[in-house]
Amino acid sequence: MEPIAIKKDGRIIDLQTAQAHKIDIDQAQKIYPDDSDDALEVIRHSTAHLMAQAIKELYPDAQFFVGPVVEGGFYYDIRTRERIGEEDLKKIEKKMHELARKKLAIERYEIPKAEAIEKFKGDDLKQEVLKNIPDEQVSIYRQGDWEDLCRGPHVPNTKFLQHFKLLRVAGAYLGGDESREMLTRIYGTAFATKERLKAYLQMLEEAKRRDHRKLGSELELFLFSEEVGAGLPIWLPQGARLRSKLEQLLFEAHRKRGYEPVRGPELLKSQLWKRSGHYENYKENMYFTKICDNPEDPTSCVEYGIKPMNCLGHIMVYRAKKRSYRELPLKYFEYGVVHRHERSGVLHGLFRVREFTQDDAHIFCTPDQIGPVVLEVLEFVDEIMARFDFQYELEISTKPQKAIGSDEIWEVATQALKEALEASGRLYGIDEGGGAFYGPKIDIKITDAIGRKWQCGTIQVDFNLPERFELEYTDSDNTSKRPVMIHRAILGSFERFIGILIEHYAGELPFFLAPTQVIIIPIGQAHRDYAQELQGKLQELGADAEIFDGNESLSKRIRTAEKRKVPLIVVLGDREVAQRSLAIRDRRAKIQYNLNEQQFFHRIKEQLSEGHF
Repeated sequence: MEPIAIKKDGRIIDLQTAQAHKIDIDQAQKIYPDDSDDALEVIRHSTAHLMAQAIKELYPDAQFFVGPVVEGGFYYDIRTRERIGEEDLKKIEKKMHELARKKLAIERYEIPKAEAIEKFKGDDLKQEVLKNIPDEQVSIYRQGDWEDLCRGPHVPNTKFLQHFKLLRVAGAYLGGDESREMLTRIYGTAFATKERLKAYLQMLEEAKRRDHRKLGSELELFLFSEEVGAGLPIWLPQGARLRSKLEQLLFEAHRKRGYEPVRGPELLKSQLWKRSGHYENYKENMYFTKICDNPEDPTSCVEYGIKPMNCLGHIMVYRAKKRSYRELPLKYFEYGVVHRHERSGVLHGLFRVREFTQDDAHIFCTPDQIGPVVLEVLEFVDEIMARFDFQYELEISTKPQKAIGSDEIWEVATQALKEALEASGRLYGIDEGGGAFYGPKIDIKITDAIGRKWQCGTIQVDFNLPERFELEYTDSDNTSKRPVMIHRAILGSFERFIGILIEHYAGELPFFLAPTQVIIIPIGQAHRDYAQELQGKLQELGADAEIFDGNESLSKRIRTAEKRKVPLIVVLGDREVAQRSLAIRDRRAKIQYNLNEQQFFHRIKEQLSEGHF
């Protein structure tokens, strides 16, 4: 089998680039056309170009902006006079297969940037791309009579591009700027084998069935309203009950682990955000407002930032009094409502919103306590993820380009995270440049029931904010020392995590988390009193129950209850009332059975206890 690229010093390089830069292929790791992550990056990037070539043949006026590899596939942003819709994807795929079968060589060449500007002078989209290329030499990839600016990597021949699928058409603002024109974005995916492509497409179909936006509407959990504003979820009674159960469960877990609840304001003066570095490094993601003592006097106005995170409020709690080393580690947690400016094009149900609630915590400790604190947090993560049947992976994200603090501080913090993970024997990956602007972090990535990975929690080691806010504690030798601040979220946000839970369980939430746990259906009015008695007793146990006693037929009420995906449905008739028993339909076990009252309430207590820590 011939290779399609190489990997050297952690970087994937295609064969054309290796040849152009005289890199010895035999001294590097070879990448073969399989379904490994490295190979798929090359295959998908090349398939994006194959799609663009097909579009150019079908739509000769087409112009192309960028076509990167993204998680699960690729996309290309294009402009055409003729509209391209979902119905056109089959036609484009057919042309792609035709071009792939021609086994076109993919050639790379380099020219000076000035020459490229002249070469593409009639193409304003290419000029936009060139503006963002800092190098004086640019690379171009050509296959047949089609070519485009690109860094690569690419396969050497279109014969390697056989197993692909175009997925959907969307709109995307040029350069992500909402003030500019809307381009057509076409998404696709590609694999090295037919089997992996088929499995992936089946997963996508299953994902559609589990889509939390669809299920959230069907189960009456939440809604979005353009009248209210994009990215601002409205929680309906069922959804609010679900949130409340999750919050209560985690509150109990935090308190047992020694965390203290605190609460910071949602508005803080901009001066604080400037001191922290958020104003300089995160301002584009924040909302600001002004408060004026005298609206007619601009000098009386003070700018405030609406908090995008809870760090500064917790810093103020720490600074409320002098601290001793004996108090450390200090653990504060808050279900903090935060707001972040997200472009409308990236908003997606509960997964990407403008207002959300973090299960946020900050731990102030001594430098020597970093390792034990991180390990304790990971044990907490273990316990919570096991409760929801999630497996997870860990990844250390290092210093980004936009950062505060010296390289030395970053190195100390990053090394502390690595040592903590290595001491526990845990495997981890590295995301170079993916850290927060104030410190490196461990990202927690969970895998759901159909194999998708989700970024959820994070553990961040921060030497910078304690320095900026001059935080201190008195050490055992009576000298003042600087604490370390560890930022920690396990779920990430309640909104995103609930969206993941809905899709993970396909709406069939565990009993302890279900917004309504029991639906009681009295066959007739004579059975209603017993239904109300049972509902009251369930409420006392902490279980939510509803009574379905409308005018519909019994079968219609049962069908309606089934659609609500409630764990238990109880049907009451003459025999149940006389014997004080219950006829139960168990959705999760998919069985029907009868229990007496005592047995029923014992089972309810057992299932509720599964949610306790």
